[in-house]
Amino acid sequence: MKNQSKINKLLHSQPYGTIFTSGWMLRNGYSHALQQRYKESGWLVPIGNGASKRFGDEVSVEGALYTLQKQMELSVHIGGKSALAIMGRSHYLQMGKSRLVLFSRADEKLPKWFAEYDWEVTIDYNSSNFLEDEIGMVESNIQNFKVRISGEIRALLECLYLSSRDQNIMECYEILEGMSNLRPQLVQKLLEGCNSVKVKRLFLFMAEKAGHAWVKYLKQDCLDLGSGKRSIVPNGAYVKKYQITVPKELMKNGESI
Repeated sequence: MKNQSKINKLLHSQPYGTIFTSGWMLRNGYSHALQQRYKESGWLVPIGNGASKRFGDEVSVEGALYTLQKQMELSVHIGGKSALAIMGRSHYLQMGKSRLVLFSRADEKLPKWFAEYDWEVTIDYNSSNFLEDEIGMVESNIQNFKVRISGEIRALLECLYLSSRDQNIMECYEILEGMSNLRPQLVQKLLEGCNSVKVKRLFLFMAEKAGHAWVKYLKQDCLDLGSGKRSIVPNGAYVKKYQITVPKELMKNGESI
């Protein structure tokens, strides 16, 4: 009865659709020997080294993300275009196999069981310290649990961070155009904690171009915008105020370089 109560407590300790890590179970009184017994008895099914799921449970990448955040206390979170899509901000839907954008601190690594498991999505994992931890994060209901994702303004900054690689700048601008009710205090805090000169200059230019009222409350003199020119795209238009080269579609009567 004691053993039955212990396994029942374990199985009901986490939301369905999520993962149990060996380290978390060990910290909560489930020895390696007991974990092995649960696997041999069929209660737990290994999905990789150090991770298991309930027998018969359907797990998703979001459930695994819940485990990374809650059990392993990692900073990894849904960000960029994926976070904007969850919040209904992105009109762009990829065809075929879906793609999930994740961000984490530069000093973190995804555990092997997560990286090698087939989650049936393409994982775009970005480890970077270009934004400060936790600022601009929100919780989102996914299935029957919550995970941390980037709020809309942080997610947009993450999109701009990826803009030199695969993110469409015009799409970013169209999304920003719809952000007329941002809190300038939060925008200021995120920009002050951002160490990417490119992202800050591009965001400020686009925000001004969109004509949002909250822009006038930003304190640009408190932002480190670096020095020298930044080429965002080749053969674009030059924005003298911010010394950046942007897509010509974003500039009317821009100085071509």
